[in-house]
Amino acid sequence: MKEIKAFIKPNRIQRVIEALSDNGFESITLSQAEGTGAFKAKGARPSLDFHVTDSPVVKLELVCQNEEGIAAIETILRNGKTEEPGDGIIYIANIEDAYHIKTGESLKRFDL
Repeated sequence: MKEIKAFIKPNRIQRVIEALSDNGFESITLSQAEGTGAFKAKGARPSLDFHVTDSPVVKLELVCQNEEGIAAIETILRNGKTEEPGDGIIYIANIEDAYHIKTGESLKRFDL
């Protein structure tokens, strides 16, 4: 399985979520975040929580089967991109397994 973490501009997140949902990716976690990368968004401001200048971002997380990973990444890229710099970044990690808390059932279908 793959874990995909994407840091996306807030004004693109709805479009990304809708596109992922339309492509069968419905279990998504979103978190508001602050980015401190090389690019500083227009209107970046000092953070109230941290002593750095920040740009608001949304952290999107999802876990999918290996064979679904490329489709999820391509969907995020296609729908998260703007004409401006600092569109964000996507991280991909391998997940050994995941379990439903209620049933203890593994989400891993098979190894590829």
